[in-house]
Amino acid sequence: MKKIFNIGLALLALLFSNASMANNDPEFSAPVEGRWDLTVNMGGGRIAASWLEVRHSGVNCLTGRFVGDGGSARPISLLIFKEGKLSFHIPAQWEKTDKEMIFEANYKDDKLEGTIVSAMGKTYTITGVRAPKLIREKAPVWGTPIYLFNGKNLEGWMPLGKNNQWVVEKGILKSPQSGVNIRTNKSFNDFKLHIEFRYPKESNSGVYLRGRYEVQVEDSKGKEPLNIYLGGVYGFIDPLWMMAKEAGEWQSYDITLVGRLVTVFVNGKKVIESQPIPGVTGGALDANEGEPGPIMMQGDHGPIEYRNIILTPAK
Repeated sequence: MKKIFNIGLALLALLFSNASMANNDPEFSAPVEGRWDLTVNMGGGRIAASWLEVRHSGVNCLTGRFVGDGGSARPISLLIFKEGKLSFHIPAQWEKTDKEMIFEANYKDDKLEGTIVSAMGKTYTITGVRAPKLIREKAPVWGTPIYLFNGKNLEGWMPLGKNNQWVVEKGILKSPQSGVNIRTNKSFNDFKLHIEFRYPKESNSGVYLRGRYEVQVEDSKGKEPLNIYLGGVYGFIDPLWMMAKEAGEWQSYDITLVGRLVTVFVNGKKVIESQPIPGVTGGALDANEGEPGPIMMQGDHGPIEYRNIILTPAK
């Protein structure tokens, strides 16, 4: 019995030794590792933004995360990179309607080109480029605050669709029912943003920074501080505390975005401090992370109201 036990210990030691060697194997590398900004051709002239992260798991295999044209980042348990082709599958999320998502792309000249078979079974072509690091070497010097909303009309704003439901009433920018999103005509790089919002019970919206990173707006009082609720960067960064007020009350965001680093105050309380946003969130306008972008608000979910929208750009 003692002999068998010792043999077992020896086998375990060998197993852990091999795992340790695999974890530090200098020969294992995959040129696709890193973060990728993906552009998806949806057909009919529609382009959608997507994002992919590929990581070395430490045991000679690849894992990662994926963001589609909607929804939050989903984990990838295994990616296969063989003979210049990257592929992975993501299981169906909704049993009754979704199918397995399939990603296949060729890697060449440090770019990705291939296809995505969506959860609805449709096939789209994709192209991918490496996401920029967006590191700022110096602290920003802030310019003059800009009032993005004049309280009178939609001047300076662009509804993103034909059937616009956004209206201005008594100094408030309103989306009374689900419809289209709305964005500023101007684009911005680094900035500080103050914005006030009010939603009815169980409603949902979002503020997109540079049109790519959604800070969630949702009736969340009493819920856990998760990234899918008020104060979170959707699918990526949890707030430290849940600071939501009751539905029907005015609330505020004070957000600073410098490169990828975001700081978020909800109703005067800091809930995220200088955290990097990994990549674009679902519903982003584009995947061109190295470029300036607009402020965009969701209007395709529930009713929402905004006011006092003030942006201070970095010089």
